[in-house]
Amino acid sequence: MTPQEIIEQYGPREAMEYDVVIVGAGPAGLSAAIRIKQLSAEKGQDVSVVVLEKGSEPGAHILSGAVMDPRALTELIPDWQEKGAPLHQPVTDDAYVFLSENGGTRVPNAMLPPFANNHGNYIISLGNVVRWLAGQAEALGVEIFPGFPAAEVLFDDDGSVKGVATGNMGIGKDGEPTENFQLGMELHGKYTLFCEGARGHLGRQLIARFKLDEHSDPQSYAIGIKELWEIDPSRHTPGFVMHTAGWPMDEHTYGGAFLYHAEDNKVYCGYVTGLNYDNPYLSPFEEFQRWKTHPRVKWYFTDDQGNVNAKRLSYGARAITAGGLLALPKTVFPGGALVGCDAGYLNVSRIKGSHAAIKTGSLAGEAAYDAVVAGRQHDELAAYPEAFQESWLHAELNKDRNFKNWFKKGLTVGTLMNGFEQKVLRGHVPWTLHRKLPDNVQLEPAVEHKPIDYPKPDGKLTFDRLSSVFISNTNHEENQPAHLTLKDASVPVDINLAKYAGPEGRYCPAGVYEFVPDEAKGGDAMRLQINAQNCVHCKTCDIKDPTQNIVWVTPEGGGGPNYPGM
Repeated sequence: MTPQEIIEQYGPREAMEYDVVIVGAGPAGLSAAIRIKQLSAEKGQDVSVVVLEKGSEPGAHILSGAVMDPRALTELIPDWQEKGAPLHQPVTDDAYVFLSENGGTRVPNAMLPPFANNHGNYIISLGNVVRWLAGQAEALGVEIFPGFPAAEVLFDDDGSVKGVATGNMGIGKDGEPTENFQLGMELHGKYTLFCEGARGHLGRQLIARFKLDEHSDPQSYAIGIKELWEIDPSRHTPGFVMHTAGWPMDEHTYGGAFLYHAEDNKVYCGYVTGLNYDNPYLSPFEEFQRWKTHPRVKWYFTDDQGNVNAKRLSYGARAITAGGLLALPKTVFPGGALVGCDAGYLNVSRIKGSHAAIKTGSLAGEAAYDAVVAGRQHDELAAYPEAFQESWLHAELNKDRNFKNWFKKGLTVGTLMNGFEQKVLRGHVPWTLHRKLPDNVQLEPAVEHKPIDYPKPDGKLTFDRLSSVFISNTNHEENQPAHLTLKDASVPVDINLAKYAGPEGRYCPAGVYEFVPDEAKGGDAMRLQINAQNCVHCKTCDIKDPTQNIVWVTPEGGGGPNYPGM
């Protein structure tokens, strides 16, 4: 049965009415909800707010580096320290290291541009910060519904957004309702704020429907793959932040790594690979594993004899927006707005997005509150982008607007020009570099590249995908339709495998995509097998698939990863 046929047979869906509906209980969505309720308390005019979260709890799907700039949080909740916000480890030192295959050079701190300075910032688990924000929101009267993914945008007859519908539960693999079937519900709002994170499923549809990006550069993305480790105290320096560039990437492939020393002998390490790479044989997951074997990195995980004596605790992956101000779409449309990484406010030069999410959430919340109490509904919240234009966040993103685009000219040119713009010109840059192509079209045919011989994992420092997914606590109800859908089932073999050597199996960090023999066709015929239960919701396939044939849709609520301490 199609979704519409299910509604016709089992409907109508129950509808709940709110002033503001928020999709996503991340830093952006929760900040918007908190700001609305703060204004309700201050001004004595209550505005009802509901937040939908597809994860099993707020924070379950949250993954970030993360070094956090507390500026926006301080504006939103000035007494966050007294209220127990989990920002415990201030940054004590920054190290930027350019790696060669066996060595490396640390840039003197005095030569680092301003965006590389983390003084006053904190090494955090963003998931734990989000859990804390959820508690603050609920204390103010915000309703949060975890395990309820917003699966569909609802529109009024005039074309404005009137809310969202949650996904149906208990649909079998064959698309038919099972004995556990539950019809989704509708949530109607005077305004709906979309705060889904990078490459939001509904945000993507809204951008296309309202042509929000017609005056913007194509959005640019990267995939961040991260692990949480407990290391020997003798190798641990609380507050130490290290970033690396160079090896194992080549000169013309955008990528870099991080190693953050949190409290309690924990370190966050990870690798960020720009999804505009051209070599179909490149595997971001394997590049990350290979990076850990570099002598300057491996030292942190080993004893004096070179034996691994650290313990890997968790693993995850998530796409991030990297286009910055130039790729920012129009963020408002009749009845709603895009907030945080759903719009693309992350500052890639600083490798930070949580402060931008909190700030834009606060601004969107203020605009929505003012509109509701003025008796408005379903129009454009023009005050939100106007406030952003006047904010410190806009100034920050504008100063660093060329950062990633310089690296299309290579690591050396990109490093020198970004240093010149920020260190010499102090961000007062008279030129702008635009990009014209989305990430997926930049993949080149396999015949133009040589396969990359990645070393086998040792199971101690380096690992395979499946053992990694296991410690991400990823789980999906098996008897449900795959949430990784294909527009045309013939494309993976006829185009992706034939022309690009099947890049799905390499760009996915979770072992979701495998090309296996097609026994029904015999001979050397192959087919694409989709292991949707492995999906960590990173959205990389939805972005990098060269023909845009893969479309990520919401699975049943509560499915996906459950990141502890990430």
